[in-house]
Amino acid sequence: MGKKRKQREAENNGPEEAAAAAAKEDAASEERPKRTLLGWKEKPQENVDAAAAAAAVAAPGFRNKEKVLVTCSRRINFRYRHLMLNVVSLLPHCKKDNKVESKETKGATLNELVELRNCSSCLFFECRKHLDLYLWMAKCPNGPSVKFLVNAVHTMEELKLTGNHLRGSRPLLTFSANFDKDAHWMLLKEMLIQIFGTPKGHQKSKPYHDHVFAFSIVDDHIWFRNYQIAVPHNESDKVARGSLDKMTLVEVGPRFCLNPIKIFGGSFGGPTLYENPFYVSPNQIRALQKKQKTGKYAKKVKAKTRRRMHELSNPLEPDEFAEMWKE
Repeated sequence: MGKKRKQREAENNGPEEAAAAAAKEDAASEERPKRTLLGWKEKPQENVDAAAAAAAVAAPGFRNKEKVLVTCSRRINFRYRHLMLNVVSLLPHCKKDNKVESKETKGATLNELVELRNCSSCLFFECRKHLDLYLWMAKCPNGPSVKFLVNAVHTMEELKLTGNHLRGSRPLLTFSANFDKDAHWMLLKEMLIQIFGTPKGHQKSKPYHDHVFAFSIVDDHIWFRNYQIAVPHNESDKVARGSLDKMTLVEVGPRFCLNPIKIFGGSFGGPTLYENPFYVSPNQIRALQKKQKTGKYAKKVKAKTRRRMHELSNPLEPDEFAEMWKE
């Protein structure tokens, strides 16, 4: 239909106008390159030169494609499960998976899950005896990996703090000066930066910062806090760029404490790079508490026997008025 219309218009307009229209079509066909299924076959020389100049000026840099798999073991306590969900809400670049059985072969299973979900790191919350929570932080599949004992757990629902920041915004990571003293603290700092730092330009993240992750070392433990950066929004009190006088920090939650146990060279295993000499397992602490309780009971039994022996050795004299009212 289109060809017939063009022929009719050319016949009606005359030979001169038809020749001009044909010349325009030839020029357009020469300028426009041929398009194939794989793209444009021949690009114009000007576009090629412009692309080469732009590539020369701005070379492609490193792009962070960090993705974290967050999962937990079976028979986890409700409180620790809520902590895991709080961590998931803080990390927009993470992926949550089903529960994994806490066995000796969990390392191979988790590495396979990380590969299937196209992730590069893993946070595994392992619960033992419904009492103790261990956190595995690993870079997959080549390592290193760290095993922590999690203490002083307080979830967002439990704290009910006034702080509130937008979901998916990128955090600022702050570390205390103790992280630069020893080699194992420097390694832990680098792992925390890679896992808890949201990549720039991630599809689920917001392109600005409105909260802070604070990691501090006290008594060889890593204490985690999450603060909102509160700025006054009134027009009269609007904060200028660069002035931090009127900015305040309001805690959001959650809170937890990480006690490092071991650092392994591989993912969920391998050679031991560091072992904490001050670590005491919760089983030993509970055993000592039971021994203290058994010591208290033994003291009570000994006191009762001593009282009986004292009563036998020192009998009371008969009372004169003991049988007065019996008659």
